[in-house]
Amino acid sequence: MLTRDELETLARHFLDAWNSQDVEAVLACYTTDLVYHDPNTRASVIGSDSMRRYLTKLFATWSMTWSLREAHAFRDSDGAAILWHATFSRTGQKSRVEADGMDFIALRGRLAYRNEVYFDRAVLSEV
Repeated sequence: MLTRDELETLARHFLDAWNSQDVEAVLACYTTDLVYHDPNTRASVIGSDSMRRYLTKLFATWSMTWSLREAHAFRDSDGAAILWHATFSRTGQKSRVEADGMDFIALRGRLAYRNEVYFDRAVLSEV
C-alpha cells in the first residue's frame, strides 16, 4: 500500500507524463497488458500496442493539461481515485474548455494495469 505522500507523488508523475503528450512517457506509466477506457474510446484499449495507437491519434488532435486536485488510495488494494482539473483545446486552435474529472487506477507496483477515466465529454463539443 502506498503512503499518502507516495500516492500524490505517483499521481503527479502520471499527470506530468500525460501533460508531456509524449506517447512513450505515458506508456512507461502502464503495464504492457494494460486496460484503459475513457469517454473518447468506444471500448477498452487493451495492451501497449493499442494504447500507443490511441495516444498517437489523441495527442495529434488534442492539446491537454491536467492538474491534481485530490488523490484517494483504495483501502484494500493497490490503486487510487485521482481527481483532476483539465484544459482541452484542439491542436493548433486557441479556444479551450476546462473540465473536472476522475481516474480509477489499479496498480501493480508503481505501474497502472487498469485506468478508467470519467468526465463529461459534452464539454469537448464547445471547442
